[in-house]
Amino acid sequence: MASLEPVNAVLLIGAALVLLGIFSSLVATRFGAPLLLVFLVVGMLAGEDGPGGIEFADYQATYLIGSLALSIILFDGGLRTRLSTFRGALAPALLLSTLGVLITAGITGGVAALLIGGLTPLQGLLLGAIVASTDAAAVFFLLRTGGLRLQSRVGSLLEIESGTNDPMAVFLVLMLTELLLAGVDTPGWELLRHLAEQGAIGAALGLAGGFAVVGLLNRVQMPGGLHPLFVVAVAVAIYAATSLLGGSGLLAVYLAGLVVANRPVRAYPSIVGFHDAATWLCQIVMFIVLGLLVTPGTLLDYVLPGILLALVLILVARPLAVWLCLWPFGFEDKEKLFISWVGLRGAVSIFLAAIPTLTGVAYGEAFFNIAFFVVLVSLLVQGWSLTGVARYLGMALRRTAPSVQRVELDIPGQTEREMVGYPISTDSLILALSRLPAWARVVLVVREREILSAAEAGPLHPGDYVYILTPPDRVRRLDRLFEESPDVTRRLTAPFGELPLNGEARLAEVAGLYGLTLPDAERELTVAGYFDAHLGASAQPGVRLRLGAATLVARSLEAGRVRRAGLQLDELVEELVATALARHGLRERLGKLGRPGTSGRLGRRLRRIRLPLPRRRPRATADPAPDAPYDASSEQ
Repeated sequence: MASLEPVNAVLLIGAALVLLGIFSSLVATRFGAPLLLVFLVVGMLAGEDGPGGIEFADYQATYLIGSLALSIILFDGGLRTRLSTFRGALAPALLLSTLGVLITAGITGGVAALLIGGLTPLQGLLLGAIVASTDAAAVFFLLRTGGLRLQSRVGSLLEIESGTNDPMAVFLVLMLTELLLAGVDTPGWELLRHLAEQGAIGAALGLAGGFAVVGLLNRVQMPGGLHPLFVVAVAVAIYAATSLLGGSGLLAVYLAGLVVANRPVRAYPSIVGFHDAATWLCQIVMFIVLGLLVTPGTLLDYVLPGILLALVLILVARPLAVWLCLWPFGFEDKEKLFISWVGLRGAVSIFLAAIPTLTGVAYGEAFFNIAFFVVLVSLLVQGWSLTGVARYLGMALRRTAPSVQRVELDIPGQTEREMVGYPISTDSLILALSRLPAWARVVLVVREREILSAAEAGPLHPGDYVYILTPPDRVRRLDRLFEESPDVTRRLTAPFGELPLNGEARLAEVAGLYGLTLPDAERELTVAGYFDAHLGASAQPGVRLRLGAATLVARSLEAGRVRRAGLQLDELVEELVATALARHGLRERLGKLGRPGTSGRLGRRLRRIRLPLPRRRPRATADPAPDAPYDASSEQ
């Protein structure tokens, strides 16, 4: 039994290090420290020069753990990226993650060859490629802990770059390592050919693997708990198979995740939830192992070249690459300056630095220690100053409320709808709106420990927890309606987004003005006649009827007929909500847009609306009173 004690000791030490990393990260969030730095420090303290005294120098195990972790992390990055975020940012992000990485590696490598005696230009380029990729995940974490959110264009660019620049850096490191092992002194067209081959193979197998995952998830019946495990196993298999076939495994898993994120997939909520935990575990384990691999005593021998290369990278190489790559796309100088500053180096650089040592390339140990030191300097200098720079340059907007809370429930056998749940607070934006969009349907409401149906619950109240059935591709749009924003909520009223109509207005004129499609028989009716035709004498203030892609609300009656009504256009309400949340200045924004029916931009926008009219008889529903603007039972 004594022979089993070392195994148990390894398990205990490993679990203790992971727990220490988790609790250290909780403390770090209070001080805004980069998580990567915290995990690296934990690993270094546990190493042979630290209090832990653990001797670890297994580069092969490090490469195995790093490959496994990065395949899961990059798949998760693709899994959270919607193609809608690519709009206006795809081309500059791809140029920055390809040509930008080459420029960064070239400048840094040239300086490294001059600074470090004995390095050839190709060896210097290898060192430059090792530290060329950025860690945008650390950027978004620091912004969140600082209570900031990036402007959409800059945020989308960094999000796409973070998923596509790591494969490019891996291309360069692997190819340059092969050239050095083959005795080649300078890179040539062979390098470019290898890069193109790896990119093409990685893209093809990644897309094919992503569509295969979607098909299998939707067609093969599995127990609920196996869907996330199946996806993780397939992601690792795609990475390994692509690498064995000479392609970029990291690019392949990112594209596979991107396909899964943008296709209807069974069990998507449980898959994303599982990947949350798996990604955190991979980051913690990888960073701690990389910290264990470093010997602080040896690291001190590379202080001077490490500091100089870090300064060149931060102040020269990254800014020059950003300026050259983004120049054709009309980015402002302050945007380019901010993107230059957020080029934090992370675990990928340290992971790549283990490859030359593992393969026996000359100066492999020097590459690893210098790369580690560059990462530390980058995290200390750029990491802690990031939120201040974002505020100074005006690139980040302050979050006026916590991020929306949402829980997703998988519906077995269902890929067209997802059930999402939201808590309702006193400042939830949904309380200021008259209704949910037509594509969202309330299923149940939890109120004061009681479970109520939509009809039983009636209007939503603060303290409720509401569950809604919605298409998967519209969940993020629904999130905006449940954000907490006291400023916006105060500005909105019950008839928010409602256009006034006279009861004698002909529906043909209304349809022509606002782009509604109506049957010929209904086009000849007036607004009051439309209510009479469907309700008879039962019309009352607050009653609602669907009218194509809009809702008619009876506001006042005279002698039993509707005298005034309101028209709520689905697309207009969503557009105004987005505007209010983005600008927090609804009244000023509406003043600039212009009145419907004029030459203003809003009038032109409304005339372009073309949505199909449902072919079912409208159903009358009571509109909520002003103090309870949303009636869940009225959803059709």
